Amino acid sequence: MWPIKKAARKTTMLAVVAILCISLLAACNKGTTAETKNDETKDTSPVVAEYKGGTITENEFNHEVSMMKFFSPQYAQMFDMDEYKEILLEQEIAYKSLDDSASEAAKTAGAKQGEEQLAQFKTSVDPEQLATMLKEANLTEQDVKDYMTRVLTASEVMKEKVTDADVEKYYNDNKKDYTTASVRHVLIGLQTADGKTRTDAQALKIAKEVKAKLDGGADFATIAKKYSDDAGSKDKGGLYENEKVGNWVEGFKNAVLEQKIGVIGDPVKTDYGYHVIKVEARTEKAFADLTAEEKETIKSQIASQKFSEYMSKEVPGMITKKNLPKSETAPAATAPTEGTTAPTAPATEGTTAPTTTAPATEGTSTEAPAESSK
Repeated sequence: MWPIKKAARKTTMLAVVAILCISLLAACNKGTTAETKNDETKDTSPVVAEYKGGTITENEFNHEVSMMKFFSPQYAQMFDMDEYKEILLEQEIAYKSLDDSASEAAKTAGAKQGEEQLAQFKTSVDPEQLATMLKEANLTEQDVKDYMTRVLTASEVMKEKVTDADVEKYYNDNKKDYTTASVRHVLIGLQTADGKTRTDAQALKIAKEVKAKLDGGADFATIAKKYSDDAGSKDKGGLYENEKVGNWVEGFKNAVLEQKIGVIGDPVKTDYGYHVIKVEARTEKAFADLTAEEKETIKSQIASQKFSEYMSKEVPGMITKKNLPKSETAPAATAPTEGTTAPTAPATEGTTAPTTTAPATEGTSTEAPAESSK
């Protein structure tokens, strides 16, 4: 666990799709649609949606739902709810319409990234487990590759709309996030490494005691190894070295930006507990100093925002007719079970979904960091 890294937001109805969209995959049904099948296997299922430029059949839509359940089985029940089906239908229209309008460059880039994503995905899943998962979902490896390709092609379409001026403006609006810092900290968690819980008052009391020991001259590394609940840094004496502060949750980030260098600050509260922080070094970064990779990441973040805007502002107006079958039952939405893991396609650097790169908010989950672990 890296408890000072940004965590994925709790799911809302629209956020669950946003979390899955640009960062995961591509193509709802390339290779399985009416357009690509031969006459013997032509898709003759009913049309469930008509939009300016095309249609979605029932088989195509069911394929989209199956793909989403494959990548995020913990949300399978939600994907059977009528309100989520409406969102998945709009998502499929978004991918399909963007794929149809994609330039050759975008399609080439999407196909290349789809190959890479599938290769990475296969290294993260046991081959027998993957075969079982595909069989249970009635999908093939080619289906997964095609799905990844279409979503990544959609991402490339949106990236083509991002200008250099957009990238620089984004940087200027988020300049502090690109500051790098070396920090030592001790986390007194609301939950200990062995699973015990603490009240807020208990955690604060211990954090104040830790600060008093440090102010009295105790060695920071020794104290961190003894007291810290941050498994990501305690064995390094509480040290995070030359990290981009934008990777950290808001309260921790702000303290690192505002505290005087070399001074041990008062305990800082985040959703994880209380942090006792000492900033050892801090360096601001100018736009001219950004690496090509960092600029590409910004470009992808803006592209993700543009995709969200396309989904919310343009896609609904494109739809001329909808006829989605209603669910026979309306299952209650339930949150994923604690510790549940889902097979997700590894995202290429800079292709994360809009919600995963935004600053963490109150009530964020501590399950998994939004930024990549080291």
